[in-house]
This record gives sequence, C-alpha cells and structure tokens, in this order.
Amino acid sequence: MARKCAICGKSVQTGSTISHAHNVTKRKFKPNLQRVRVKVDGKIKRLLVCTRCLRSGKVKKA
Repeated sequence: MARKCAICGKSVQTGSTISHAHNVTKRKFKPNLQRVRVKVDGKIKRLLVCTRCLRSGKVKKA
C-alpha cells in the first residue's frame, strides 16, 4: 500500500537537507499516517489516514 492518505491524498514530498556548509542532499517529508478502522458505506475498513483528517473530523472512527 502506498504511503498516502485515503481521504485527502496527502503523500510523500521531496526536498533538500542543507547543512551549515550548504551541502545539499535529497530527503523525504513523510506524512503522519495512522492505520484506523473507519466506517465506509456502513462497512468497517482499515485505512491509512493522515492526522489532519482525523483531527478535522473528516473520518468517522468505527
């Protein structure tokens, strides 16, 4: 399963780590995903959901 929020689609973003000497290396910003039991169409499913969607109430926990 991809590291992607099932609700909003938030996924891994890329960027750079920049040292004091300005050496630039690639890095990844990973979303804070939680595996949650969610009610979808009356059935219970396990989904990867970001914490922002959980906090804002876009998901009903089972």
